[in-house]
Amino acid sequence: MLNGPVFTNDAVVLGLLLGILALVFVTENSNLPVFKKFYKYVPGLLLCYFLPSLLSWPLGLVSPEETHLYTVAKNYFLPASLVLLTISIDLKGILNLGSKALIVFLAGTAGIIIGGPLALIVVSVVVPEAINGIGPEKVWKGMATLAGSWIGGGANQVAMKEVFEVQDDVFTAFLFVDVFVAKIWMAFLLFGAGISDRMDRVFKADSSSINALKTRITAFQESVMKIPTLTNLTVVVAVGFGVTALGHFGADHLAPWIREAAPQLGKFSLTKEFFWLVIITTTGGLLLSFTRARNLEGYGASRMGSLFLYMLVLTIGMKINIGELINNWNSYQYYILIGLIWMAIHIILLLTVARIIRAPFFFTAVASQANIGGAASAPVVASAFHPSLAPVGVVLAVLGYAIGTYGAWLCAMIMQASV
Repeated sequence: MLNGPVFTNDAVVLGLLLGILALVFVTENSNLPVFKKFYKYVPGLLLCYFLPSLLSWPLGLVSPEETHLYTVAKNYFLPASLVLLTISIDLKGILNLGSKALIVFLAGTAGIIIGGPLALIVVSVVVPEAINGIGPEKVWKGMATLAGSWIGGGANQVAMKEVFEVQDDVFTAFLFVDVFVAKIWMAFLLFGAGISDRMDRVFKADSSSINALKTRITAFQESVMKIPTLTNLTVVVAVGFGVTALGHFGADHLAPWIREAAPQLGKFSLTKEFFWLVIITTTGGLLLSFTRARNLEGYGASRMGSLFLYMLVLTIGMKINIGELINNWNSYQYYILIGLIWMAIHIILLLTVARIIRAPFFFTAVASQANIGGAASAPVVASAFHPSLAPVGVVLAVLGYAIGTYGAWLCAMIMQASV
């Protein structure tokens, strides 16, 4: 940008970002064959990162350094989205899926938590110049954001970015790894859905419970869905930002107290306000899920939470420098190697556990995608088995949102200790 950005007013920048979001949503849900084919291969979420980046580079329309939108989105929209995405979790419904679904799901989560450190160790031994050339601290912090995405979803991914203060270029690289590696695995899962009967015979699994599950989950979703009024929407927003307010209040007191009383805990991020903001709001959403507040899902709590999350994604997109990613491709290709090894560990543990407990391939595929892909793609994999089973993907993905922050933080601590 030779003469500075064209637009410096935050209101104008916000309008541009919302225009991009509307464009992505409208085209993604269009019935036109060209868009259907395009979004079959390109996730809409990726566009919400990529298109805003063009506003700053190469177009030079905006400058991320001269807008306050990212700060607002990080401090207010992200925690509110964590609340609204976890408030609808139905632990009873999850337990009704049966122990096999939960065991396979948790096995997939464990594969991510231990797979990250193992992949980091393998690459550091086989290609030490890759880790040392980039910097061990940059690598494990970037991997922490990928752990947040692969256990939970976009909100957990961004939370880890802020908790560990991951540089934008590293975040961009691991965002690419996320899409590249995850989509390869998703393609295999969709192929497996077409031969699920054969897979069940290999796993010696009994899939008779799936039919009963179709009826039960679908009935629940229909029972809570309502057309929201202005009052309903106001309550949803009030709950999201109300818990966010409590999160800020708690973080503002806990972090300074820990910094003074036990500064050595700083290596675990326990002295950072943002860490406690994420923990308090996520925990607040989980606690509310045990109350009548969970019924707010019927008025669109998770959809509102997703909108808040997309607002943050758009502002992060502005900070992504695609040109720098291209210029440093020789270094970032090692990130893909880490991602492939990491995914292989997840798959091996997942399939091993599924084989031992004879879990239906449906549970195996959906549990894996609920971890790796989250609420955006887990229903897609579930519906590949049968359209009425899509809610199962949502239920397990929401569980991933609930434990994503905790699991990713634990994975990051192990990776930090391993380098």
